[in-house]
Amino acid sequence: MQTINSYGGTEKVKFKATGFFRLEQSEGRWMLVDPEGNGFISVGLNHTDETNLKYDHNIDIWKEKYGSRENWLKSLSSELKDWGFNTIGWTGDYISGDWGKALDWYGDPINLGHSAAWASADYKVADMPYCLQIRVSEIEDWNGQPAFPDVYTEEFDMYCEYLARSICADHAESKNLIGYFLVDIPAWIRHATGRDFESLKNLNEEERNEKLFDVATRYYATITKHIRKYDPNHLILGDRYNGNKGIPAPVLEAMKPYVDVLSVQYFPGNNKEGYKEMREDLTKWQEQCGKPVIIADIGNYCATHMNPNRESDLNGQGERAQDYIDSINEVINEPWFIGWHWCAHVENKARGWGVKDPYDNPYNEFIDPVKEFNKSIYEKI
Repeated sequence: MQTINSYGGTEKVKFKATGFFRLEQSEGRWMLVDPEGNGFISVGLNHTDETNLKYDHNIDIWKEKYGSRENWLKSLSSELKDWGFNTIGWTGDYISGDWGKALDWYGDPINLGHSAAWASADYKVADMPYCLQIRVSEIEDWNGQPAFPDVYTEEFDMYCEYLARSICADHAESKNLIGYFLVDIPAWIRHATGRDFESLKNLNEEERNEKLFDVATRYYATITKHIRKYDPNHLILGDRYNGNKGIPAPVLEAMKPYVDVLSVQYFPGNNKEGYKEMREDLTKWQEQCGKPVIIADIGNYCATHMNPNRESDLNGQGERAQDYIDSINEVINEPWFIGWHWCAHVENKARGWGVKDPYDNPYNEFIDPVKEFNKSIYEKI
């Protein structure tokens, strides 16, 4: 297996060191580059939330095994590196709501609660590459009470400036920060509640698409100018689009001048047809915007002892691991592909799946083959 450096990059692909993560193209392929100038594919784990170990059924394990947040963070970092994960993805976790409706984006509104993201100091303790979220607006597909801002107002501009100075200023000199995500699966297609940006209401589809470009342009222009002001050193990873629902062409066109990476949440079918559909969708959207692609959230599940209702076509943790490998193998050699972030860490009562069981034990039938795959990725490019 390829030797990797402390960031999780490889000297197989070498560039000039700048002290920060950035993007480069080598022989027609997009690559992330780590602060030391090494080629880097982001292999992240999402939803690393300490409170998943503070339920009634497992808080004693947390007390005996960790006893403090600092100890948990250090253990998590060591664990992720051992498994071949080199990035801390989005740390907020799904902790409440009706999961049974969670993939019905066009049906009845859903309302999935999410935990708070890590504090700035937590990333310093973990000491490994990470991505941050800047929640520009509360317009997620999973949000049962979305609030669509008027992006043309001074108030929106002032709020974006506040977000940038409150978040970016703390991380602008970080060598571990890769970049900033914006909203998680934002409702650029009409929200299931019927709510929408005010200037998009009462328009037919053709009129809406024309206006949507202008709304999205103002949205991206406003938040990114403030991010760049407070942090000129790191990447803007953009919204984490809902790939299973689709991405409107006007939004992709609007984001092009302002965002560095096309970030897409995508949960493919657990079969060859599902993987192919994901690859073809990502290729289509990439060609529209010309950006490298991170699959910002991808995962699978099967029935478990605590969550027997999480039934799928996958029978057991070994099949989950094979699905992980097969889905990533479908895109690993695409010239636009720069990484993926897996869902999720510790199995909880709401989301109901993870790479560890509810008692903080790794699902070894999943972990062992995934670990081997993760540590061999640079041999594939």
